[in-house]
Amino acid sequence: MSVFAKLFGSGGKGGKAPTPQEAVQRLRETEEMLAKKQDFFEKKIQQELSTAKKNGTKNKRAALQALKRKKRYEKQLAQIDGTLSTIEFQREALENANTNTEVLKNMGFAAKAMKAAHENMDIDKVDDLMSEITEQQEVAQEISDVISRPIGFGEDYDEDELMAELEELEQEELDRNLLEIEGTEDVPLPSVPSTTLPSKPAKKKEEDDEDMADLEAWMAN
Repeated sequence: MSVFAKLFGSGGKGGKAPTPQEAVQRLRETEEMLAKKQDFFEKKIQQELSTAKKNGTKNKRAALQALKRKKRYEKQLAQIDGTLSTIEFQREALENANTNTEVLKNMGFAAKAMKAAHENMDIDKVDDLMSEITEQQEVAQEISDVISRPIGFGEDYDEDELMAELEELEQEELDRNLLEIEGTEDVPLPSVPSTTLPSKPAKKKEEDDEDMADLEAWMAN
Protein backbone atom coordinates (compact mmCIF):
# COMPACT_ATOMS: atom_id res chain seq x y z
CA MET A 1 0.00 0.00 0.00
CA SER A 2 1.32 3.45 -0.94
CA VAL A 3 2.16 6.16 1.52
CA PHE A 4 -0.82 8.27 0.40
CA ALA A 5 -3.13 5.29 0.81
CA LYS A 6 -1.88 4.82 4.35
CA LEU A 7 -2.27 8.50 5.17
CA PHE A 8 -5.63 9.21 3.53
CA GLY A 9 -7.21 5.75 3.40
CA SER A 10 -7.95 3.43 0.53
CA GLY A 11 -9.77 4.75 -2.54
CA GLY A 12 -11.31 1.40 -3.45
CA LYS A 13 -14.92 0.68 -4.25
CA GLY A 14 -15.80 0.04 -0.63
CA GLY A 15 -14.25 3.32 0.58
CA LYS A 16 -16.39 6.39 1.12
CA ALA A 17 -15.04 9.67 -0.21
CA PRO A 18 -14.68 12.41 2.41
CA THR A 19 -16.92 15.42 2.22
CA PRO A 20 -15.42 18.79 1.32
CA GLN A 21 -16.08 20.03 4.85
CA GLU A 22 -14.13 17.11 6.32
CA ALA A 23 -11.22 17.64 3.93
CA VAL A 24 -11.09 21.38 4.70
CA GLN A 25 -11.08 20.62 8.44
CA ARG A 26 -8.20 18.15 8.01
CA LEU A 27 -6.19 20.70 6.06
CA ARG A 28 -6.77 23.34 8.72
CA GLU A 29 -5.52 20.96 11.41
CA THR A 30 -2.44 20.24 9.34
CA GLU A 31 -1.81 23.97 8.93
CA GLU A 32 -2.00 24.45 12.70
CA MET A 33 0.47 21.60 13.29
CA LEU A 34 2.96 23.00 10.78
CA ALA A 35 2.59 26.50 12.24
CA LYS A 36 3.64 25.12 15.64
CA LYS A 37 6.68 23.48 14.03
CA GLN A 38 7.50 26.81 12.42
CA ASP A 39 7.57 28.51 15.82
CA PHE A 40 9.75 25.69 17.18
CA PHE A 41 12.36 25.94 14.41
CA GLU A 42 12.40 29.73 14.54
CA LYS A 43 13.22 29.57 18.25
CA LYS A 44 15.90 26.92 17.64
CA ILE A 45 17.47 29.10 14.95
CA GLN A 46 17.65 32.03 17.36
CA GLN A 47 19.18 29.81 20.06
CA GLU A 48 21.89 28.43 17.74
CA LEU A 49 22.66 31.94 16.48
CA SER A 50 23.02 33.12 20.07
CA THR A 51 25.31 30.16 20.83
CA ALA A 52 27.50 30.94 17.82
CA LYS A 53 27.80 34.58 18.87
CA LYS A 54 28.56 33.62 22.46
CA ASN A 55 31.41 31.28 21.58
CA GLY A 56 32.77 33.31 18.69
CA THR A 57 36.56 33.11 18.55
CA LYS A 58 36.79 31.57 22.04
CA ASN A 59 35.45 28.20 20.92
CA LYS A 60 35.33 28.06 17.16
CA ARG A 61 34.33 24.41 17.12
CA ALA A 62 31.20 25.01 19.21
CA ALA A 63 30.37 28.12 17.20
CA LEU A 64 30.67 26.25 13.90
CA GLN A 65 28.48 23.40 15.18
CA ALA A 66 25.84 25.91 16.26
CA LEU A 67 25.91 27.53 12.81
CA LYS A 68 25.55 24.13 11.12
CA ARG A 69 22.51 23.30 13.24
CA LYS A 70 21.10 26.74 12.45
CA LYS A 71 21.47 26.07 8.72
CA ARG A 72 19.73 22.70 9.12
CA TYR A 73 16.86 24.28 11.03
CA GLU A 74 16.55 27.02 8.40
CA LYS A 75 16.33 24.36 5.68
CA GLN A 76 13.55 22.53 7.54
CA LEU A 77 11.80 25.84 8.17
CA ALA A 78 11.90 26.62 4.45
CA GLN A 79 10.40 23.20 3.69
CA ILE A 80 7.59 23.87 6.18
CA ASP A 81 6.92 27.24 4.56
CA GLY A 82 6.62 25.60 1.16
CA THR A 83 4.35 22.88 2.54
CA LEU A 84 2.12 25.47 4.21
CA SER A 85 1.81 27.39 0.95
CA THR A 86 0.80 24.20 -0.88
CA ILE A 87 -1.74 23.25 1.77
CA GLU A 88 -3.19 26.76 1.87
CA PHE A 89 -3.61 26.74 -1.92
CA GLN A 90 -5.28 23.33 -1.80
CA ARG A 91 -7.59 24.38 1.03
CA GLU A 92 -8.70 27.53 -0.80
CA ALA A 93 -9.31 25.55 -3.99
CA LEU A 94 -11.32 22.99 -2.04
CA GLU A 95 -13.35 25.72 -0.32
CA ASN A 96 -14.12 27.31 -3.70
CA ALA A 97 -15.11 23.94 -5.12
CA ASN A 98 -17.35 23.33 -2.12
CA THR A 99 -18.97 26.74 -2.61
CA ASN A 100 -19.56 26.04 -6.29
CA THR A 101 -21.05 22.67 -5.42
CA GLU A 102 -23.45 24.21 -2.93
CA VAL A 103 -24.44 26.89 -5.43
CA LEU A 104 -25.14 24.28 -8.10
CA LYS A 105 -27.14 22.18 -5.65
CA ASN A 106 -29.30 25.15 -4.70
CA MET A 107 -29.79 26.11 -8.35
CA GLY A 108 -30.83 22.54 -9.14
CA PHE A 109 -33.23 22.59 -6.19
CA ALA A 110 -34.76 25.85 -7.44
CA ALA A 111 -35.05 24.43 -10.97
CA LYS A 112 -36.94 21.41 -9.64
CA ALA A 113 -39.28 23.68 -7.70
CA MET A 114 -39.93 25.79 -10.79
CA LYS A 115 -40.59 22.65 -12.84
CA ALA A 116 -43.05 21.41 -10.23
CA ALA A 117 -44.79 24.81 -10.25
CA HIS A 118 -45.23 24.64 -14.04
CA GLU A 119 -46.02 20.93 -14.14
CA ASN A 120 -49.74 21.33 -14.93
CA MET A 121 -49.39 24.40 -17.12
CA ASP A 122 -48.46 25.05 -20.74
CA ILE A 123 -48.56 28.07 -23.02
CA ASP A 124 -52.07 27.25 -24.30
CA LYS A 125 -53.44 27.03 -20.78
CA VAL A 126 -51.79 30.32 -19.90
CA ASP A 127 -53.32 32.01 -22.95
CA ASP A 128 -56.74 30.64 -22.07
CA LEU A 129 -56.33 31.82 -18.50
CA MET A 130 -55.29 35.32 -19.56
CA SER A 131 -58.23 35.52 -21.98
CA GLU A 132 -60.61 34.49 -19.24
CA ILE A 133 -59.13 37.07 -16.87
CA THR A 134 -59.53 39.80 -19.51
CA GLU A 135 -63.13 38.77 -20.17
CA GLN A 136 -63.99 38.79 -16.47
CA GLN A 137 -62.41 42.22 -16.06
CA GLU A 138 -64.58 43.55 -18.89
CA VAL A 139 -67.69 42.03 -17.29
CA ALA A 140 -66.74 43.57 -13.94
CA GLN A 141 -66.31 46.98 -15.59
CA GLU A 142 -69.70 46.74 -17.27
CA ILE A 143 -71.34 45.80 -13.99
CA SER A 144 -69.61 48.73 -12.27
CA ASP A 145 -70.83 51.12 -14.98
CA VAL A 146 -74.41 49.89 -14.64
CA ILE A 147 -74.36 50.15 -10.85
CA SER A 148 -72.94 53.68 -10.91
CA ARG A 149 -75.44 54.93 -13.54
CA PRO A 150 -78.21 57.06 -11.90
CA ILE A 151 -81.60 55.34 -12.15
CA GLY A 152 -83.81 58.42 -11.55
CA PHE A 153 -86.85 56.45 -10.35
CA GLY A 154 -89.22 57.76 -13.06
CA GLU A 155 -87.66 61.22 -13.31
CA ASP A 156 -87.20 61.32 -17.06
CA TYR A 157 -86.14 64.83 -18.10
CA ASP A 158 -85.65 66.22 -21.59
CA GLU A 159 -82.10 67.53 -21.86
CA ASP A 160 -83.12 70.11 -24.51
CA GLU A 161 -85.78 71.59 -22.26
CA LEU A 162 -83.36 71.84 -19.37
CA MET A 163 -80.79 73.61 -21.57
CA ALA A 164 -83.45 76.06 -22.82
CA GLU A 165 -84.50 76.85 -19.26
CA LEU A 166 -80.89 77.41 -18.27
CA GLU A 167 -80.39 79.84 -21.17
CA GLU A 168 -83.49 81.80 -20.11
CA LEU A 169 -82.17 82.11 -16.58
CA GLU A 170 -78.82 83.32 -17.86
CA GLN A 171 -80.52 85.92 -20.14
CA GLU A 172 -82.62 87.19 -17.23
CA GLU A 173 -79.52 87.62 -15.12
CA LEU A 174 -77.80 89.48 -17.97
CA ASP A 175 -80.77 91.82 -18.46
CA ARG A 176 -80.88 92.54 -14.74
CA ASN A 177 -77.22 93.54 -14.73
CA LEU A 178 -77.72 95.84 -17.74
CA LEU A 179 -80.65 97.61 -16.06
CA GLU A 180 -78.60 98.24 -12.95
CA ILE A 181 -75.83 99.81 -15.07
CA GLU A 182 -78.27 102.07 -17.06
CA GLY A 183 -80.03 103.23 -13.87
CA THR A 184 -76.87 104.89 -12.63
CA GLU A 185 -77.00 107.51 -15.53
CA ASP A 186 -80.17 109.26 -14.16
CA VAL A 187 -78.77 109.96 -10.73
CA PRO A 188 -79.13 113.81 -10.11
CA LEU A 189 -76.02 115.84 -9.29
CA PRO A 190 -75.90 117.70 -5.94
CA SER A 191 -77.36 121.30 -6.07
CA VAL A 192 -75.33 124.49 -5.37
CA PRO A 193 -75.72 125.72 -1.78
CA SER A 194 -78.11 128.74 -1.58
CA THR A 195 -76.79 130.02 1.74
CA THR A 196 -74.85 133.32 1.43
CA LEU A 197 -71.53 133.76 3.13
CA PRO A 198 -71.41 136.17 6.07
CA SER A 199 -70.29 139.75 5.07
CA LYS A 200 -67.60 141.74 6.89
CA PRO A 201 -69.00 143.90 9.76
CA ALA A 202 -69.88 147.48 8.73
CA LYS A 203 -67.96 149.12 11.54
CA LYS A 204 -64.84 147.23 10.64
CA LYS A 205 -65.26 148.32 7.00
CA GLU A 206 -65.59 151.99 7.96
CA GLU A 207 -62.43 151.89 10.01
CA ASP A 208 -60.53 150.40 7.12
CA ASP A 209 -61.78 153.09 4.75
CA GLU A 210 -60.65 155.86 7.15
CA ASP A 211 -57.22 154.35 7.50
CA MET A 212 -56.84 154.14 3.75
CA ALA A 213 -57.88 157.82 3.34
CA ASP A 214 -55.34 158.95 5.92
CA LEU A 215 -52.63 157.01 4.15
CA GLU A 216 -53.43 158.59 0.78
CA ALA A 217 -53.46 162.11 2.30
CA TRP A 218 -50.05 161.63 3.90
CA MET A 219 -48.62 160.40 0.67
CA ALA A 220 -49.97 163.43 -1.20
CA ASN A 221 -48.18 165.89 1.20
